[in-house]
This record gives sequence, C-alpha cells and structure tokens, in this order.
Amino acid sequence: MTVSSTRPAPLGDEPLRGTRLPRSARRAQLLGAARDVFVANGYHAAAMDDIALRAGVSKPVLYQHFPGKLDLYLALLDQSMDSLVAAVREALAGTTDNKVRVTATTQAYFDFVSDEGGAFRLVFESDLTSEPAVRERVERVLQQCAELVSEVIAADAGLSADESHLLAVGLIGTAQVSARYWMTQGGRIGKTEAVALVSTLTWRGISRFPRING
Repeated sequence: MTVSSTRPAPLGDEPLRGTRLPRSARRAQLLGAARDVFVANGYHAAAMDDIALRAGVSKPVLYQHFPGKLDLYLALLDQSMDSLVAAVREALAGTTDNKVRVTATTQAYFDFVSDEGGAFRLVFESDLTSEPAVRERVERVLQQCAELVSEVIAADAGLSADESHLLAVGLIGTAQVSARYWMTQGGRIGKTEAVALVSTLTWRGISRFPRING
C-alpha cells in the first residue's frame, strides 16, 4: 500500500462531532472513514486518531464501536470481501448463458479493483498478511468465489467436485490477477476492452467442457 504522511481531513458531508446517529449508521460512517485511512496509509501507519478525525467523532465514540484498530480493520475487510462475493454470486445468477457468466464474473473483479474507494487494496494488497485473522480472510474470499463458480461447472459439465473446484480456482485466479495487473497499468487498456480480452481467454478454455445437458 502507498503510505502517506498527511493526516486526513474530516469528511465535509459527515455529521458534526457530537451528532447522535443510529448505531448502524454510525458504524457505517466509521467504516467509511477507516477505509479511507487504511487505503491511504496502510494498516501499520494508520492511527485511530486519524480515523476518528476523518469520521468527525471523538476517540471514545470510535472505541465504543470497535475495541481496537485490528477489530476495525477486520470488520472493514469482511465488508469488502462480502461485496466481492456478492458481485460474483450476482454475475453467476444473472444468466444461464455460461459465456455471459464468464464475462460477468471477470467484470466483477475489474469493477472491484477499480472502485474509487480502493477497498480491493485491503483484500489483495494488505500490509497485514502476517496476521492470521487477515490471512485467513483473504484466503477465504478466493475459496468462496471459487466455490460459487465450481457449483456451476459441476452442474453443467458433470465433472467431479475436485475437478470443478480446480477449474474454478483457475478461472477466479485469472480474473483476480488480471484485474490487479490492469489496475497497476493506469488504464492503458480500457476496462471494457480488458474485460473482453480476459473473458475471451478464460471462455476458450472453460468452453472445452460442454454442458452435459446440451
């Protein structure tokens, strides 16, 4: 992650310090502020003071919701992972055309890494991978997405669970690595074109396993 020494300014459109919010709304506000700080500074350089300042709340309010910095980071990581898994699930459920499914799944990863909030950095570029709880979550998001794809492959191609899962990991891995690489290139290839290139590559491979029901 890119480390910045600049302390974040409070969000201009957030409630003033001391404004009471419903607990769920306050939690969402704090998570949004934490995401900005963690993405900008990385876990180790981020401070709870910075997050409280960014959210426009006192540190005691922040600690009422999250006992420590790691708790806050893990909650944010879970939120980001859930968003990616939901996008992959939606991509698979939105059609029965497997070629379209491949494109939509690839699109989900490219959309995730290009989101302006930068949440993908928490999942794929964390500077806290030595922490078991973080490492377990990062590995889990790959497995959850692969399991969703594996179920479709097994049902349509009639392959075993192990065979289907291996192919699914390959498909998801291609989408993930390609999207992350594309992001580092600063848009030298347009996103639509990049998605088309990668999905064409993966479709040409996975289409060699035709549907058993035609």
